[in-house]
Amino acid sequence: MYHNLARNVTLQHRRILTNQRRYLKLSHNLCHGEYEWQDPKSEDEVVNITFIKKDGEKVKVRGKVGDNILYLAHRYEIPMEGACEASLACTTCHIYVKNEYLEKLNPPEEKEDDLLDLAPFLKENSRLGCQITLTKEMEGLEVELPKATRNFYVDGHTPKPH
Repeated sequence: MYHNLARNVTLQHRRILTNQRRYLKLSHNLCHGEYEWQDPKSEDEVVNITFIKKDGEKVKVRGKVGDNILYLAHRYEIPMEGACEASLACTTCHIYVKNEYLEKLNPPEEKEDDLLDLAPFLKENSRLGCQITLTKEMEGLEVELPKATRNFYVDGHTPKPH
């Protein structure tokens, strides 16, 4: 009898858990890169950075704390591909970070390092733009796009911002 009682309690408990999982909390969420399309709320959030394009042209960009370099590049139409849309599955957002800013970045995770090993034109200051989130300490950051990237996702695919 005790066994059946425990079994019934377990089944009832499982139903409750199942029902709890079905409830959804609806709230406004941001989509990939949507945060980067918002302007800073105050000057305290502003982080000015410079992208150096493949042809050497320097483009000054006004970002904000929390912006992702890849999506910020998309906002300002910098030709940084980002084929995997920041899922850490390609190297098309490969950039060179000016040496004086390398110490201000979080160290790369092992998966980023593994992917960078596959990137063409790898240098000591190579990083993936999708893995860099701006902080106030990065004011004045300069990042350079390499002469070429290799797209492992779909040859020639360039995602468009949503």
